[in-house]
Amino acid sequence: MSRRSLIGAGLGISAAGFAAAGSGQALAAGSDGAARRDGVADSERVGPLSAPARGRAFLAAAMDAYPDYGSLRLTQSYTDQAGLFSTAFTYDNALAVLAHLAARRPENLARATALGDALLYAQTHDPAYDDGRLRQAYNAGPYTFYDGSPQPDGFVRADGTANVGTQFGFTGTAVGDMAWAGIALSALARRTGARRFLAGAVRIGEWIERTGRTDEPLGGYKFGVDGANQKLPFTSTEHNTDLVCLFGRLARLTGDRVWLERRGRAEAFVKRMWEPAGAFFYTGTNDGVTVNKSPIPEDTQTWTHLALGSRTGGYARSLDWAAAELAVRDHAGRTNSTVPAGQSYEGVTFSSASLVANEDAPIAEGQPRPDRNGVWFEGTAHLALALRDRGKRGDEARARRLLASTEQAQELLGAGQTVGGKALPERAGVVSASSPLDTGFGFGYYPYRHTGATAWYLMAAARYNPLRA
Repeated sequence: MSRRSLIGAGLGISAAGFAAAGSGQALAAGSDGAARRDGVADSERVGPLSAPARGRAFLAAAMDAYPDYGSLRLTQSYTDQAGLFSTAFTYDNALAVLAHLAARRPENLARATALGDALLYAQTHDPAYDDGRLRQAYNAGPYTFYDGSPQPDGFVRADGTANVGTQFGFTGTAVGDMAWAGIALSALARRTGARRFLAGAVRIGEWIERTGRTDEPLGGYKFGVDGANQKLPFTSTEHNTDLVCLFGRLARLTGDRVWLERRGRAEAFVKRMWEPAGAFFYTGTNDGVTVNKSPIPEDTQTWTHLALGSRTGGYARSLDWAAAELAVRDHAGRTNSTVPAGQSYEGVTFSSASLVANEDAPIAEGQPRPDRNGVWFEGTAHLALALRDRGKRGDEARARRLLASTEQAQELLGAGQTVGGKALPERAGVVSASSPLDTGFGFGYYPYRHTGATAWYLMAAARYNPLRA
């Protein structure tokens, strides 16, 4: 049921130069008249590109991978080698919007605005619904599926509808995905003053209120709906954390106090998931009555701080729990590690279950066996950001070590991978994991360059907190 469900395994094996392709964003003049390619100013190209500049170049390449299919487009989530073809997850695209905004450059604002307009298009051109929802994922470009059936369209289908990711069943709508899209649109509304973005965020908030609100004993907002539009019974700490931010922003931007009540409901659920004895947050509930106490994920420890901020109080100890209890170091000597000899990476893994995964069995059918010490770079990046945000003694030094490991991964892992069949800019884009890892939630992460991991790295490097209302 996770919005992060993945299939596919394997590593890219060939290196190639980058062939620039785009639709006006890939090569354009900024407001200062400087030529810009791939979201990177020519002035940045004197000498080797910085790690953040290469991250932005990856986001640009993944956004411009299908130039023959119109200027209205989304960013492909993973490199082609992941086996998900042109899948563009809503969550990843929301993160891409926020990472572009974090750059505070005219060319990145243009990209963020274009992605925001694509999300609005998906919201208003769904093939079946007109209620403000977004689906888990869309197709960004054409491909031939495993069974030989063609998927010929770009993000906009021939009939004008948004190209929903039906091949992999990414047709449901999760509250967390919706919340992140709303956070991205509300951030665009604040930055640009464009009312269309606020209107889209409000529609998202209203859909969540209608669909997710529950009066079960633990309260909060439930998971969302599946592809058949059936409500799902789970309630997620992560999703309700996202809503603390979204509803808080909507209250500020609209002046309507109803959003404060809704934020309070989401926040109350999050705080009910707190385990004071261990100083961490549980993942949520399966039935609205009983707290699900295993596995314990990383993101419920970091996002809670980023969203609650000064209201976190003693809850900020969850960062120490994540940094200590989910810490991993991956190297070639580890069982099932795919890290090249002589390299080592430190960070955190996805959950407590990842640390005890069965290393003798595949993560899923057709998938490799997991490495218990595989580093989850998306989570490593938002832990680094949360530590920087908290600012206790030692937090900045720890965050810098995590970011250095992530930058080394961008430098050395995932060589030869492609997006839309095109080579990527050199050493651009952070892989989702250093080695295959089992999340404990029924899916895995693998060493593919990833929009989401790259976006979180860029926000951590820029000290940009996307969850602060």
